[in-house]
Amino acid sequence: MAEYPRRLDYDPAKAVALFEDTKWEKSFASEPNGGSCVEVNIGDSGLVGVRDTKLVNSPVFVFDTAEWQAFLTGVKSGQFDLGA
Repeated sequence: MAEYPRRLDYDPAKAVALFEDTKWEKSFASEPNGGSCVEVNIGDSGLVGVRDTKLVNSPVFVFDTAEWQAFLTGVKSGQFDLGA
């Protein structure tokens, strides 16, 4: 997988400011109480934010659209499945 240069001032605890608060979405597979899942925010700037629903002040991890598509491709192909 290719490595991409990152801005040195990136701070996942402050990255939440890059995304509109009303656009966070939980997975359809999330538990009824909202736990054990992540939220995703497709930002207007072409960035994708990911945070943990279980943490009130979760850090936000930011991906560009190419990184996000690569991740989704890996998930759909089973690349991250845990062994039995």
